[in-house]
Amino acid sequence: MTKITPQPGLMDIALYQGGQSRLDGVSEVLKLSSNENPLGPGEKAKEAFARTVHELHRYPSTDHLSLRTAIAEVHGLDANRIICGVGSDEIIHFLCQCYAGPGDEVIHTEHGFAMYRISTLAAGATPVEVPECDRSVDVAAILAACTKRTKLVFIANPANPTGTILGAEDVARLAEGIPPQAILVLDGAYAEFVDGFDGGAALVETRENVVMTRTFSKLYGLGGLRVGWGYGPKAIIDVLNRIRGPFNLSETQLQTAEAAVRDRAFAEKCHDLNARMRDWLTAALRKLGIEVDQSYANFVLARFATPDEAEACDAHLKSEGIIVRRVTGYKIPEGLRITVGDESACRRVAHAIARFKGVEE
Repeated sequence: MTKITPQPGLMDIALYQGGQSRLDGVSEVLKLSSNENPLGPGEKAKEAFARTVHELHRYPSTDHLSLRTAIAEVHGLDANRIICGVGSDEIIHFLCQCYAGPGDEVIHTEHGFAMYRISTLAAGATPVEVPECDRSVDVAAILAACTKRTKLVFIANPANPTGTILGAEDVARLAEGIPPQAILVLDGAYAEFVDGFDGGAALVETRENVVMTRTFSKLYGLGGLRVGWGYGPKAIIDVLNRIRGPFNLSETQLQTAEAAVRDRAFAEKCHDLNARMRDWLTAALRKLGIEVDQSYANFVLARFATPDEAEACDAHLKSEGIIVRRVTGYKIPEGLRITVGDESACRRVAHAIARFKGVEE
């Protein structure tokens, strides 16, 4: 009889489920389940990707200096305080591995990204779920949940799957109020979709207990390439680098991401398309009597009267070749998260939901 057993807590982890991408018997699926950029990557990123085919036999750089420099120049940051990873997920994992362990607690909110809990359990720490208020982060509830065992506090800002955002004053109050041994982690996967928003960079600059993370998967259309980064106090970034694999990013990832972040014209085009179609889709759904909070991301959360109605609408959309995301696992069983696509995609999903609701257009 085998005595091989995993570390405590690992069997409490449910496998992460990504957005569905296929429907049986449907050849042309409209996928609006994973918050992907409908335009894909820009031409400059594609060209950089293609050039790296000649370097596949070479090991990549271990310090990611060129990409870190590009990120720093574009966002006005210190390159020495940037760490790059396999998506922002890896930065989240590093933080838990380095700063949480058995006996420690890690706070996340009730509708928060599943990887916060997964990475916490993988580190042997205890996840602590804090309720939200009307699908928004509740600062008072988080501060009340903090203890002497709290080591990390994760919030996504803007949040997924709700699309809501926490204002700068509330974020600063949270950073000031958490215990002295804790780090506030601002997950900014959707930060680029908010006008004039720095994702928390200014707060990172003025404090020793705040780290922000970002990704190339959303605005830059590189979800399939898996590149993310974090920015924080030099002392924390130095610790994270101690467990980062020396070749965690390939040269293809590094060069493509650098080209993408430097292509500001394409980034602006993607931002503007998303803002325009997000407003259109929100208005169209509200006109159908569906509740939709103001979203600051590249998706909207459509909330139906009951979980059964949401399930029925999801089934109807699939019958028309459209995939959106059920968010029951995020404790919003009455919701469907719908990625903001291009104009044709947004019109198609709105028309399909109108037919489901029996509304003549």
